[in-house]
Amino acid sequence: MAISVDTVYKTVLLILNKEQRGYMTPDEFNKIGSQVQREIFEAYFEDLNQQLRVPQSDMDYANRVAITDEKIAEFKTENDQTVAEKSISGTNPFTTPSELYRLGSFTYEPAGGIPVEIQRTTRGEYYNINKSPLTTPSTSFPIYLYEDNKVIVYPNTINTAADVKMQYLKKPTDVRWGYYTGGLGQLVHDTTIYGPNLLNTGAGTLTSSITTDASNATDGTYTGKPGVTSGFSTSGSGTGLDITVVISSGVATVVTINTAGIGFEIGDTITIDTTVISGLSNLVITLTAADFNSGSTFGTTNFELHNSERTEVILKMLLYQGVVIRDPQIVQVAAQKVQQEEVNEKS
Repeated sequence: MAISVDTVYKTVLLILNKEQRGYMTPDEFNKIGSQVQREIFEAYFEDLNQQLRVPQSDMDYANRVAITDEKIAEFKTENDQTVAEKSISGTNPFTTPSELYRLGSFTYEPAGGIPVEIQRTTRGEYYNINKSPLTTPSTSFPIYLYEDNKVIVYPNTINTAADVKMQYLKKPTDVRWGYYTGGLGQLVHDTTIYGPNLLNTGAGTLTSSITTDASNATDGTYTGKPGVTSGFSTSGSGTGLDITVVISSGVATVVTINTAGIGFEIGDTITIDTTVISGLSNLVITLTAADFNSGSTFGTTNFELHNSERTEVILKMLLYQGVVIRDPQIVQVAAQKVQQEEVNEKS
């Protein structure tokens, strides 16, 4: 279960501001948060290696090897050809998924056949295996080399991504406290899960993208879905968008995205014609980079760490923020608490 980035941010701000120690901007928080998450994640493997060398308790919830593996399990996954960052490309050699951190197992799974784990070898082992007809790789006993982020499978008759499966650890995704500016100038947390190609939802998110305003239209509030609701259309292939337009004094004053939909791109136009709003001209909105999460501050990505790491995350955030604002007291107190946590976990 992920750790709420909003909870961590507000807790860190509360602790800092209680003693008037300074303020952490969202950009600072996002960068430091990503660093803290990666630091904690990297430590799991050394912790696991350390715990494997000492006797473990048989009591439930007290076996440290099992506890560490449970934390790592948050990042265990399998390739998925329908998701860009999880897809395997190429036709042997195969290019590994872009989110891969460490490769686990690799299996050959022909249609209708029994899955076979492919054995990982080095170059030297491959040459020796290939010397004997008895050990030459086959579809029953395949092998692979892992070099330059590519997997080379033998025999080379295994050559389609549909016939292989890759189980691996993925890299932690950078955290992001998404926000927009409220009516009083305050920063309001945007709870929408971040997607680089996702349109920003919320009040007035498309108002600044109007390229042809309505003229002498009938005042009122109009809600519809381009491609579904009559009079609402789009020039692109995006679907699922739900918007609301407020007409006042004959022109559009607020255009809001209620549901972002999918498949929209920069340059797509959204048109609400006069059959809906009356008046002399259609209302045309042209999507810009600022209308998408990747070009704005909208969209949130939570910490992907196990929920038990919440205290560790907050302490390390405070430690790094103490360095940023050059406050040795924050650094000292946070460092002591982090050290105490680590001693309690490993002693």
